[in-house]
Amino acid sequence: MRDGREKDWLFIEGLRLAEELAASNLEVTDFFFTPEFAANERGANLLAKFPDFRGAVLSEKLLESISDTKTPQGMVVLASKPATGRGVLSSEMLRRGEEASLLVILHKLNNPANIGAILRTAEAAGCSGAILTSGSADVFSPRSLRGSMGSAFRLPLWTNAAFGEAIEFCRAHKIKTVCAELNARKAHTEIDWTCARALIVGSEADGLALAEIALTDESIQIQMQPPVESLNVAVACGVILYEAARQRQFAN
Repeated sequence: MRDGREKDWLFIEGLRLAEELAASNLEVTDFFFTPEFAANERGANLLAKFPDFRGAVLSEKLLESISDTKTPQGMVVLASKPATGRGVLSSEMLRRGEEASLLVILHKLNNPANIGAILRTAEAAGCSGAILTSGSADVFSPRSLRGSMGSAFRLPLWTNAAFGEAIEFCRAHKIKTVCAELNARKAHTEIDWTCARALIVGSEADGLALAEIALTDESIQIQMQPPVESLNVAVACGVILYEAARQRQFAN
């Protein structure tokens, strides 16, 4: 279960992430912890927030054997996964107003830490949700969850979408698609981000194929000083999404 492949449940460890879970409406089913964790004031406060869980007190050695991290923090939580899908995203956009939509589409990203970091940035920048295409790493794997630091619990998500489905969804909702591409003629600061937009980024190694770029409405690049040619995909998303947030803030 800790590899994130369990269909219905999340494997969560780390006090901060568990506190984010407590603030969400996800169901917690099991809570395993050490005596030291329960004796800690912050740990005891967290346990009090989950009065109906199944669980057990484990020795530190036994907890380490099921932990996904090198330095476990004395607890592991199992919780239900949030609902995902096209309908989840549509409902959120209708609630906010489609004209304000700002989405991020992650196409075949294979580094779960990057996915988690992008989701955290997307929520912070005011995104309506995220779409992850088939072939992307599991957004609910432990590494991705740690990177998102709670954003994966809250941000509306559509996972395992086909690239064409994501493009069609945006067209149906009158959302202009923008891809990050090294050879684009426009900088990310030169387009209007105040209308409904979806930022599309490709895999860390290969980016987007030419046929995929052709399906998008616009291409942009982040201008850089040579000899640097590219940024880490999570960093690039942060730069672009915060330009979108800046424009939208000044427009309101």
